[in-house]
Amino acid sequence: MANLESNFIGIKSPNPFWLASAPPTDKEYNVRRAFDAGWGGVVWKTLGEDGPPVVNVNGPRYGAIWGADRRLLGLNNIELITDRPLQTNLDEMTRVKRDYPDHALIASLMVPVDEDSWKDILSRVIDTGCDGVELNFGCPHGMSERGMGSAVGQVPDYVQMVTEWCKKHSNLPVIVKLTPNIADIRKPAQAAKDGGADAVSLINTINSITSVDLDLFAPQPTIDGLGAHGGYCGPAVKPIALNMVAEIARTPELAGLPISGIGGVTTWRDAAEFMALGAGNVQVCTAAMTYGFKIVEEMISGLSQYMDEKGFTTVDELVGRAVPNVVNWQDLNLNYVTKARIDQDACIKCGRCFAACEDTSHQAISMSEDRVFDVIDAECVACNLCVNVCPVEDCITMERLPEGDVDPRTGKTVSDDYANWTTHPNNPMKCAAE
Repeated sequence: MANLESNFIGIKSPNPFWLASAPPTDKEYNVRRAFDAGWGGVVWKTLGEDGPPVVNVNGPRYGAIWGADRRLLGLNNIELITDRPLQTNLDEMTRVKRDYPDHALIASLMVPVDEDSWKDILSRVIDTGCDGVELNFGCPHGMSERGMGSAVGQVPDYVQMVTEWCKKHSNLPVIVKLTPNIADIRKPAQAAKDGGADAVSLINTINSITSVDLDLFAPQPTIDGLGAHGGYCGPAVKPIALNMVAEIARTPELAGLPISGIGGVTTWRDAAEFMALGAGNVQVCTAAMTYGFKIVEEMISGLSQYMDEKGFTTVDELVGRAVPNVVNWQDLNLNYVTKARIDQDACIKCGRCFAACEDTSHQAISMSEDRVFDVIDAECVACNLCVNVCPVEDCITMERLPEGDVDPRTGKTVSDDYANWTTHPNNPMKCAAE
């Protein structure tokens, strides 16, 4: 039986599924229910310093993008950090950690770029008994406009400086939460590492406007006729998050920097993909907001079954398994040849493959008068578009041409001789470099 216990930078939890700092982790009542439902850890909704209270809008806070079946694909969130008093949050955290000592409890923090401010809040957070702190350098709205959040995360020098302060004034593990609203995620990650961070978490939400009310001519959600940009999260951001996690995991200078993966984790499979690309655990927000806390039960059972099938006994055996296979384009073997194959018994004759291929310049699928669709190998570039648009799973597959066959499109013989395509003289990237 697979052991899902997690030890992330010395922070132990029953499993690698943590709730991310967000509305579901804003109060003691929610966090207790989350732990009772099975979540291994919680990152408490971001705390700010004492002073003028944070005021959230008293109206719609979320915009949405849906799929054709009304399934929620993404949320645009304009909510700020906690608007509850700091001491109230600290008192609740203390009680929760006392009653759930085996679960991970992380304090998310955001205060101005001032050493005394960070020193003060850290001294108060330590007394809660929490297991670590997460520095919120990712909020793309509201707090960013006040000189915090992604306004800090977009400046590597600030990331390093604040991280150094937190390591100086606290013995708690420090996780730096990175903003995706930046050209190269590796630079703030390097700054966090240089500052002594124990780990990074990513991605935070993406700066966004999800829709416009075409009667009011204002972004949605709309507050009294006006709208603001917000932070985009949910299943739609997962590909962006996976890429950024992989970029950090496969960069030699960042080797060994632990990663907490965030961004569109909805199923156990999503979590496994993040971990295979180098994440030591995952944080979840939108899925819990959409389906409730008990969705973690499916995540736990699914990951456990997958690990049993693969023969993995611990989560650590999964972490990073896919990283060596993430390469740059010029490292791909251009001698690898596949062709589309259509299962005529499974085909429902909808014609979507034909339309997509015909109008995407390849014209590699023929259609007979009685709507039988066949692949024209001499035109097929194996782009995989037909597979992706087909509504019937496994009706269209990509099959590799065996060694020795001639590709009817190029006239070249298929060969497996290129152990390292980057050194082959026919590699166009190598030729260009020379």
